[in-house]
Amino acid sequence: MKNFFRTLSLITLVFIFQFNCNAAEKVEYLKTDWSFKGLFGKFDRSALQRGYQVYTEVCSSCHSMKYLSYRNLAEKGGPEFTEAQAKAIAASFEVTDGPNSDGDMFTRPGKLSDKFVMPYENVKAAQAANGGAYPPDMSVLVKARGGGVDYIYSLLQGYVDPPQGIVLDDGVHYNKFMYGNKIKMANQLSDGLIEYGDGTNATVEQMSKDVTTFLMWAAEPHLETRHQMGFKAIIYLIILTILVYFSMKKIWSRIETEV
Repeated sequence: MKNFFRTLSLITLVFIFQFNCNAAEKVEYLKTDWSFKGLFGKFDRSALQRGYQVYTEVCSSCHSMKYLSYRNLAEKGGPEFTEAQAKAIAASFEVTDGPNSDGDMFTRPGKLSDKFVMPYENVKAAQAANGGAYPPDMSVLVKARGGGVDYIYSLLQGYVDPPQGIVLDDGVHYNKFMYGNKIKMANQLSDGLIEYGDGTNATVEQMSKDVTTFLMWAAEPHLETRHQMGFKAIIYLIILTILVYFSMKKIWSRIETEV
């Protein structure tokens, strides 16, 4: 019995220690107003289009989005580029296709049905080009990271000089929002890095918000439909509850009269 209580006490102490460590490691992420949050949340179409521009001009050289096709850019609920714009975007990329009648592979302009072009042929090529680190696919990155959009948004703005006494290896950078604070991806954003087509000022904060919005849509392309269904379900339940209430009230009024 003594051994049992001793083991139980040890487990409790370990749990408390782990809890305190996790609490100490928690970082308050940067906050911003997300248009897609809440029951009536919707994606900002302009932000999605700007976010795609940030991804294309900044992120796509290393990070893939293998679950997206160029046709998705014109679909309802997404960036909603026109079909002509989406076709032009797809055609601006070269896609490897084949084999042809001679058995050879060839390149051609992209089509709406093509998946987003991958920056590297395989994982090994990606690691070799990035000092051994593998840039993760960004298709569902928002869902794969604790903290979701707030974490990604904060991470992109979290590059600072390391505290005194911390020495970083070559190719490693300090980010106050990264797990462990060490990251191999260098700071990719700076004010005025790109020129937005709609004239929006391309600050680091704005680009971080736009590309994170785009990544959220990529991970949850049917978010708006889900919100609409949820709202309709709530209305249906409210009406059903009212009908049930008055039905029960009428039934109980008869019973009281008979009594």
